[in-house]
Amino acid sequence: MTATETSTTGAGAPVGVVRGLSMLDWFLPVWILAAMALGLAAGRLVPGLGAALDAVQVAGISLPIAVGLLAMMYPVLAKVRYDRLDTVTRDRRLLAPSLLLNWVLGPALMFSLAWVFLPELPAYRAGLIIVGLARCIAMVIIWNDLAGGDREAAAVLVALNSVFQVLAFAGLGWFYLFALPGWLGLDTATLDVSTWAIARSVLVFLGIPLLAGYLSRRLGERAIGRDWYETRFLPKVGPVALYGLLFTIVILFGLQGTAITNHPLDVARVALPLLAYFAIMWAGSFALGRAVGLNYARTTTLAFTAAGNNFELAIAVTIATFGATSGQALAGVVGPLIEVPVLVALVYVSLAARPRLFARERFAAERKT
Repeated sequence: MTATETSTTGAGAPVGVVRGLSMLDWFLPVWILAAMALGLAAGRLVPGLGAALDAVQVAGISLPIAVGLLAMMYPVLAKVRYDRLDTVTRDRRLLAPSLLLNWVLGPALMFSLAWVFLPELPAYRAGLIIVGLARCIAMVIIWNDLAGGDREAAAVLVALNSVFQVLAFAGLGWFYLFALPGWLGLDTATLDVSTWAIARSVLVFLGIPLLAGYLSRRLGERAIGRDWYETRFLPKVGPVALYGLLFTIVILFGLQGTAITNHPLDVARVALPLLAYFAIMWAGSFALGRAVGLNYARTTTLAFTAAGNNFELAIAVTIATFGATSGQALAGVVGPLIEVPVLVALVYVSLAARPRLFARERFAAERKT
């Protein structure tokens, strides 16, 4: 991706440096907001657009969203140096906090915020809890790369999230929607979702682009060499990631434009706990990474992989369980409406914080050059 070039320091951890920005990169927030507005307007003004887009499915997977996500993720995953993954898997300072943040603290925080902000709105509350259970495995790749995070670390962490998502999602749904509220004397709900449906989502939204990126790297380097692959091939395919991101946003908001614009006050109510969630998770994860001694790249990766959510899975689960017009589904739809602009803003916060919080790391890199 042209917005974030990487160099290496120390043991080969990538360090993001913003330089040589293209027009697309400079105005990324503008393009993203324009894509959101275009999608909302199209979904609202074009009769039957949402239903038509939603009808284009293969085995329950939205084909337009799948195409956009694959285009978005492939270029970034093609950049990953897979021969360096062992340096990530050995880093317990990264893996242990990531598992704790994603599968213990994140769901618990969303459960708490949902009950604090929406005590009298059970449908929206349940939808938010499901969003909190769906840990990010797709769009976080983009935010991490834009912020100069560690690509190899991001690949490992989203793979871990995928495994845990298949194994733990249904059980955590039962716990946070039924068991824990029952123990606390609160309203309960049920969640009926198959393990195969979750595994299928993981396979499509992570497995396919991950395999494509891995094969590109291995076969490309074997055929044309690493230098040509990284200096000639990757710059050619890099911009496709941003085009895929914008396309995905347009399609996603086009699908749900009517639902969002018909319930502006409800959207505002659901947005408040989401804003609190993203801010707390990202800032807390960033501070934890700094505290345990991770470098900037891995601290950033830890923060974004903990703060992001798998909105594709959350929306699919809420629609399948509660219906397309349910409050739970609306809460799932509001997730990306808030997550996209907030995490884009946090990309800039990360880049601004780097010279202040990681000055020694930058100085060490400059001495080596």
